[in-house]
Formats: sequence, structure tokens, C-alpha cells
Amino acid sequence: MPARLLAVSDLHVRYPENRSLTEDLHPTDPGDWLIVAGDVAERVDDTLGTLAVLAQRFAQVIWVPGNHELWTRTKDPVDLRGEHRYRHLVERCRKLAVLTPEDPFPIWRGEGGPVTVAPLFLLYDYSFLPEGATTVAEGLEAAYKAGVVCTDEHLLHPDPYPSREAWCAARVEYSEKRLAEIDPELPTVLVNHWPMTRLPTGVLRYPEFALWCGTTATADWHVRYRASTVVYGHLHIPRVLHEDGVRFVEASLGYPREWKPREERYGMPVTDLLPRQILPVPEGPEPYAAPARSAEPAT
Repeated sequence: MPARLLAVSDLHVRYPENRSLTEDLHPTDPGDWLIVAGDVAERVDDTLGTLAVLAQRFAQVIWVPGNHELWTRTKDPVDLRGEHRYRHLVERCRKLAVLTPEDPFPIWRGEGGPVTVAPLFLLYDYSFLPEGATTVAEGLEAAYKAGVVCTDEHLLHPDPYPSREAWCAARVEYSEKRLAEIDPELPTVLVNHWPMTRLPTGVLRYPEFALWCGTTATADWHVRYRASTVVYGHLHIPRVLHEDGVRFVEASLGYPREWKPREERYGMPVTDLLPRQILPVPEGPEPYAAPARSAEPAT
């Protein structure tokens, strides 16, 4: 089997079952690369410990942060907040030779390449408004009224930015500049923890949760930046979609209470989807492990 570009996300290793599955992740070829699209863990030591193990096994590991890595919890000895927490994780990743959104974009030259792999950190700005809402304030009001509020509201601090929206805007601007500098002759694999278009959120059982799932500012990036595949996580709905002819792959594992029922319902072990193959694009039908609706909103 030739070397492959693979992806996982939402490993949430604080759950013993997920930690065990993560410990069993191994390449099938010495040249395999692994994308880790966020939400490894909430504690810095758990995140870095997991990435260190994976970096020893795979030829290259590429990580982007999810919301859980950015949470500041009292039980974590690293009490950094916001941008400072993110930068700390980036510096520690560099010591592990794990690539981040702050490093030069690597080029995958294996089968399906050459392709520029662009890890991104874009956040969200509440612009995925629920039906009937025309402003962020109205959207948040609807979410609170429905009792669907992401834990980010309490644990994901935007410091030193005045708001998460401002931090998101800064990340979008920074990422646009970097993407504009890559070789225009090469296609891309865009990687971000949050969905880069609104389409994947259409199956959320609680549509108000879409507020915390991305930004409309990236709605055309898969076309503008010549994406062959977009990799994301966050929703805990592992599946493959196509939009404007571009393949969108959610590489999530999710919580045990989510993936265990799917194993039983579909008779498909979660290990059949872990990790997802990004390149070369698999031949034939790709496995789908999630129903059309998620069991509950990821937090």
C-alpha cells in the first residue's frame, strides 16, 4: 500500500475508550502523514502527550487547534488564555516537529499529489445564524432560549482580543494572506477544526449550535484556493460531503456516547473510519458512520 495522507479529529482522549483508540493509531506505510484537526484534549499536557506519540509513528503530523484545546480550565496547570494559550501550544508543537497553522505549508508529494496542505486556525464569529435571526444578538438570544449554548461561552477566552468575533476576523485576515502566497499551480487540502462552509451544519439536531461552528467569511475558500479536499471536525458527524465539486471530509471520532451507538446501528467498527484517508482519494463508495442527524450538539 502506498503512503497516504490521513486525518483524524475530535479524539477527546480524556475518555478512556478514546485514549485507547488513539493509542492504536499506526501508519500502514512509513511515509504516511497524519492530520489532527483539533480537539485532541482540554489539558495542554494531554494534547502534547498525544501529539508526541503520533509524531513518533507518522512521517509527519499536522495539527490545528479546536475549541477544546483553547479552553482554560481550573484543573489545567497551564492557565494561559486565548491567543497566549494558542501560541504556547504552537511553540510546544514545534519542539515535537508537529506542523501548525503558523508554520510553512507542507506539500504532499505522495500519490494524489503534489498538493499544498494548509492547516488553518479560523475560529467562528456567530455568523451561522439560526433561522429567523438577522443579528448576532438575536441568534444568541435564540440559542439561550433553546438551552443550546456552547461551553466556549464560559471557557474559551479571546484575550487579548475584545471578542471571539474580533479574534476570528484577525485569523481570517492572516490566513487569507498566507493562502494568497502559495503556489497557484498546486491544488490544496484545506484543514480547519470548524466547518468552512455552512453546509455541514444543516444536519444539526439543534440548529442554534451552528453559531459556534464557523464563519461565512470562508464560504468560497474551497473554490478560491483550489481545494481538492477540505478536512474539518467539531460536529462529531463523520462523513463525506461534496460542495461545488469539492470533497469535504469530517474526520471526527467524537464522544463514546456518540460513536458506540453508531457502531451498533451500522455494524461498522469505528476503527473503519479512524483515520480517514484524504489522499489518494479512495476508490468507490466511502464509508459513512453518522446518521443524517447528530445525536446532540458537540461542545
